[in-house]
Amino acid sequence: MKNRQNVTIKGTKDGLVLHLDDSCSYEELKKELDQKLSANTQTQDERNLISVKVEIGNRYLTEAQQEELKELIRQKKNLVVDNIEANVITKEEANRLKAETEVVTVSRIIRSGQVLEVPGDLLLIGDVNPGGTVIAGGNIFIMGTLKGVAHAGYLGNDQAVIAASSMKPSQLRISDCIERTPESVQSVEKREMECAYIDDNRQIIIDRLQALIQLRPDLTRIEGGH
Repeated sequence: MKNRQNVTIKGTKDGLVLHLDDSCSYEELKKELDQKLSANTQTQDERNLISVKVEIGNRYLTEAQQEELKELIRQKKNLVVDNIEANVITKEEANRLKAETEVVTVSRIIRSGQVLEVPGDLLLIGDVNPGGTVIAGGNIFIMGTLKGVAHAGYLGNDQAVIAASSMKPSQLRISDCIERTPESVQSVEKREMECAYIDDNRQIIIDRLQALIQLRPDLTRIEGGH
């Protein structure tokens, strides 16, 4: 009877993929991983660094265990751990992801000196006065006039957008891109809702709200037919 393999090593154009079985014990896994990597690296050219991706399936590893596996792999001379991928996450990570995708609705005026920050999307029913600031990890939708600062996607989300009933900002920021007092916004009085987004040249563009239908089709997150 053939013994079950707890560690499978696959070579790709980007390096190595290590698939680690999620049903055996952690100690068994470490022992077999050490043995197979030792045999594998004997045939490798030690002058070239090899990127390694580790897939652990439905196994949960603590941070200490992940570091232990990384160190075990790094000891094999020319191997460099790129990342460890798992199908499971902690309760804290789940709550963080939920917060980052949640829409927070606020009904108030953001006055000068005030800062409103949310981890996910923001729907503000009210104005952002000059000197006021709204910050969101996701998108910003303002049912009112934006005259202050709006920063969407502050965690690095380039796909985030800013929309307002009246767009007259002192500064727009999306991810790490900044647009200060756009002349096109200040010079003409607009009567339709507008949006701002990052284009392919990493410039913040202001357009009609209808443009988002083609640019960001994933904005509508309807689940279960509701």
